[in-house]
Amino acid sequence: GRGAIIWCVYVVGFMDLFGVSMIVPLLSHHVKSLGAGPTVAGIVGSTYGILQLFSSTVVGSWSDVVGRRYSLLTCLLSSALGYILLGMSTSIALFVLARIPVGLFKHSLSICRALLSDLVAESERPLVMGHFNAASSVGFILGPVVGGYLTEQEGGFYTSSFTCAAIFIINAGLVWMLPWNEAVIPCNDTNASNDTSKLCPVHNCGKLIGNGCHAKSLPPRFEAEPGPNVSLKKSHPRWWEMPLLEPAWRQLSSVGSKIHTVASSDMWDLFLVRLLMAIAIMLYYSNFSLAMEERFSLKPKVTGYLISYSSTLGALSGFLVGPVTQLYGNNMPTLLLHSTVLTCSLIFMYAAAASVWQVLLTSTFFSISTNIGRTCVTDLELQRGGLQASGTLIGAGQSVTSVGRIVAPLLSGLTQEFSPCGPPSLGVILALAAVGLLLL
Repeated sequence: GRGAIIWCVYVVGFMDLFGVSMIVPLLSHHVKSLGAGPTVAGIVGSTYGILQLFSSTVVGSWSDVVGRRYSLLTCLLSSALGYILLGMSTSIALFVLARIPVGLFKHSLSICRALLSDLVAESERPLVMGHFNAASSVGFILGPVVGGYLTEQEGGFYTSSFTCAAIFIINAGLVWMLPWNEAVIPCNDTNASNDTSKLCPVHNCGKLIGNGCHAKSLPPRFEAEPGPNVSLKKSHPRWWEMPLLEPAWRQLSSVGSKIHTVASSDMWDLFLVRLLMAIAIMLYYSNFSLAMEERFSLKPKVTGYLISYSSTLGALSGFLVGPVTQLYGNNMPTLLLHSTVLTCSLIFMYAAAASVWQVLLTSTFFSISTNIGRTCVTDLELQRGGLQASGTLIGAGQSVTSVGRIVAPLLSGLTQEFSPCGPPSLGVILALAAVGLLLL
C-alpha cells in the first residue's frame, strides 16, 4: 500500500504541474483581452501570490490536523473549481473570483511532499523527494506545449482551463481510490529530534497511516502485536471520531497551535537561507531573456531553447538527488552548504559571462545545484521540526518562497535600471549572505 501511494503521488505531481503549466503562460494575455490595462493586469496577477503567501502555512498545518487524504482532496477539488470558473470568465471580476480558490487551496504539491515524508524513512526521504520533483518538473515542461496547441484552436483558453480542471478532478479520483488503510509508516532511523519512541510502540516497527496523515495526529485506533514483523490491526472509528468532522473551533485551535510552535522555534536560520536563495535564484531568471538579447544579441527563439534546455536538466536532476545524498552519507548540512556555494559561484559566472557558451555551461550546473539545494533545505526543516508538523513546516517554507516571489520582481526592476547584469549581481550578494549564514 505504501508503494502504491508513493507512485500515485508521483503521478499526481506530474499531472498537477502539467495542468497548471498549460494555463500560466496564457493568463496575462487573457486578462488583457478582457480589457485590463498593464497596471490592473499586474495587480490581478499578484492576487494569486498574495493569497499563497498567507494560505500556505495554514493549509499545510490543517493537513497535519485532519490528515493528508482529506486535505489533499479538498485542495484538488477546490483548485478544479477555480479553473472551471476561469474557463467561464468573461469579465475581470469573474477572473479575479476564479483565482481566489486556486490561490487559497493550490497547495496539493506541498501536501504531497508532506505525505511522502510521512511514508518513507529519513534516509530514503531525499531520494523520494528528488523523484517527486523530477516528475513534477517534467509535467511543467510538457504542459506549455499542449496549452500552446489548444490556444491555437477557437476558444483555446477556455478549452485549456476546462482541461486543467478535468486533470485536477482526475487527480482527486486517484487520491480517493488509494489504499490508505494499508500504508505503513517506517520509524525514522537517524533523527533523534523526531523522538521516534513516541511514534512507534515497538522498536523498528511500522504504523498504519490513517487518512494519509501521521498516526500520532489522529485519535488512537491502532493496536500493535509484538514480534519481529509487527502485525497491525485497525479498529473502525465511529463517524464522529473522523478528524475532518471534528468541530471547526478544535481544528482551528490545533492549526494555530502548530503554526505557533513553528513560529516560535529556532528554525529562523533555515527559513532565512531559503528566502535568500529563493530571491537569488529568481533574480537569475528574472531578466534572462532581456539580458541575453542585450548582452549577446540572441533572438527570443534561441533564448527559449536555452530556457527549455535548463528546465529539462532541472527536471532530470531530481534523479541525482538520491545518489548525491548517499555520496555525502546523508550529511544534509554539508550538502546544503556545498550546493549553496556552487549556486553562488554559478550566478557570478553568469553575471560575468563573456559568451553564450559560458551561459550555457552555468545553466547546465545551475539547474542541478538549485534542485539539490531545495531538497536539502526541505529535508533539514523536517529533520529539525519533526514529522508531527511536516505539513506545517513545508507550508511555512512555501510561504517564505512566496515572499521571495513578491520581492524578487521589485529588486530585479530596480537593479536592471543600472545594468542588465544588475539582477544576477544582487543575487550573488544574497547567495553569499546565505553561505555566511550556513557557515555560522
